[in-house]
Amino acid sequence: MNQEQIKTLIDALAASELAELEFSENGSTLRLVKQSALATQAPLRAGVAGRQQARVPAAERGAPQPAHAQAPVSTECPAPLYGVVHLQPTPDEPPFVKAGQAIRAGQILCVIEAMKVFNEVRAEGDATVQAVLVRSGQEVEAGQPLFRFDAE
Repeated sequence: MNQEQIKTLIDALAASELAELEFSENGSTLRLVKQSALATQAPLRAGVAGRQQARVPAAERGAPQPAHAQAPVSTECPAPLYGVVHLQPTPDEPPFVKAGQAIRAGQILCVIEAMKVFNEVRAEGDATVQAVLVRSGQEVEAGQPLFRFDAE
C-alpha cells in the first residue's frame, strides 16, 4: 500500500456517506474512521498526532452523573498503526509515561515508528496509567493494546 493509494482512500471516504472504511492488501490493513463516527467510541482511544480525536461523552466532561455511578472503568489505548513502539524519546531518557502515573489529554504516551516516520500517540483524555502493555522496540499491530488506563 503506497501513499497515493492511502490518499485516494481518504478522499473516497470523505466524499461518501460512510462512517468507516477498511482496506486490506498483501497482509496489511488500513482502517479509516470519520471524526463524527469517533464520537461514540471510548474517550481514551489513541490517535496519531494531528489526526482525528475521539470526542469525550458529556458524562465525562463534568455533566451530572447518577448517584449510583460506579468506580472508574479500565480503558485500553490501541496502537493507531503498525510499527515499532518507542516508550521513551531516546534510550538514555526516562519513558514518556509509566504505570501509576496520572496523564492529561494531549500528553505523549509513546511514539510509533512506521516507514521511518515517528508518529506520536497522545492521550485523548485525563486518566491514570494502570499498565504499560508493550516494551520499547517491540513491533505492534494496528489496534493492539499499548496501555491500560483508569479514567479520571
